[in-house]
Amino acid sequence: MTKKKWKQHICMALAMILLFSCACPVFATNAYQKKKSELSGAENKKDSLEDKISRLQDMKEELESSRRDLSSYVTELDSELNTMQVQISELQTLVEEKEEEIARTRQELIQAKKDSRKQYEQMKKRIRFMYERSASTYMELILHANSISDMLNKATYIEKLSSYDRDMLDKYEETKKTIVKLQNVLEEEKVGLEATVAETKANESTMQKIVTSKQEELEAYDADIANKEAAIKQYEEDLADQEALIRSLEAAVKAAEEAAAKAAAAAAAAAAGGVSGNAVVYNGGTFAWPAPSYTRISDDYGWRTHPILGVKQFHNGVDMAAPSGSPILAAADGEVIAASYSATMGNYIMINHGSGLITVYMHASSLLVSNGAKVSKGQTIALVGSTGRSTGSHLHFTVRLNGEYVSPWNYLK
Repeated sequence: MTKKKWKQHICMALAMILLFSCACPVFATNAYQKKKSELSGAENKKDSLEDKISRLQDMKEELESSRRDLSSYVTELDSELNTMQVQISELQTLVEEKEEEIARTRQELIQAKKDSRKQYEQMKKRIRFMYERSASTYMELILHANSISDMLNKATYIEKLSSYDRDMLDKYEETKKTIVKLQNVLEEEKVGLEATVAETKANESTMQKIVTSKQEELEAYDADIANKEAAIKQYEEDLADQEALIRSLEAAVKAAEEAAAKAAAAAAAAAAGGVSGNAVVYNGGTFAWPAPSYTRISDDYGWRTHPILGVKQFHNGVDMAAPSGSPILAAADGEVIAASYSATMGNYIMINHGSGLITVYMHASSLLVSNGAKVSKGQTIALVGSTGRSTGSHLHFTVRLNGEYVSPWNYLK
């Protein structure tokens, strides 16, 4: 090699070193800014969750206050209903007593009618006898009298007997009138009692319907309060997850700052003849399918009704139903920035792929990598499970770009 060519090679090498040393700080600075942007987005979401929790707490307190008022009203209605039921019981007892009294009176009336008929028959016989023998009887009494006094006594007897018959006839007529009046009174009392019982029962039925309706309202309040409590619990768990994410991103920002400092030092060293390192950068391309053993997409990215809470929510990822224990693969090259557990996500892993791109793998039965690990596309990082808030064995796969959730289908086959 000639001396001239040797100099040309040296110049080219120096130019490459200078170009590389200048690029490293730029890459490190860009990574730092992206992490800061992601951290800002995560903190904004945390503020939003805290605001939602506060509003839900206010709504829950209003519901509980309304429920207490309604519960007091239902208690009053129950008391009135109990009083009404006691009144109905007392009225029923009174009706039964009246029915017994009516039954006794009917028997007395039957007997009175029998006595009246008997008396009437006896009176008819006497009247007939007196009518048939009236003239001769009077003459016989007078002729056979022993004295004037005896004759007067017998005449008085006949007069008294006639008076007795007239009195008995009047008594019979009065008895008939009394019977009719008593029958009318008893029937009126019975009708009045039956009307009172019917009215009270109608009031009881109306009151019971009101109580039932208010109890249904109470149940609706209870269900609404339970939904609010469940939503609050979920938001609190989401808030805990968000705080965990913020901690991870803060660590990533710190790491990016250190990387920027190292890159600057490396650039300086390169300028002095040193060597530079490599940073994680996503260069595009399709992700590896993260759950190769999946059987179906059990829930897609977008709006849906939550399978546990029963409320409409935005689903921020794709659920891939897969057998428990089947492998979960890294979607692309990157660095693990979180490998932990939360009540919502269960066992989860977050991988930073650079360029503001992060993938999250949730509900794993076990984790096979730890925080800070470098992973390759298609590497097994965890096993499918159903930990955290989950209704069955599956992988919940999400993608975040610059701190925001985006559709995983933008990167999957």
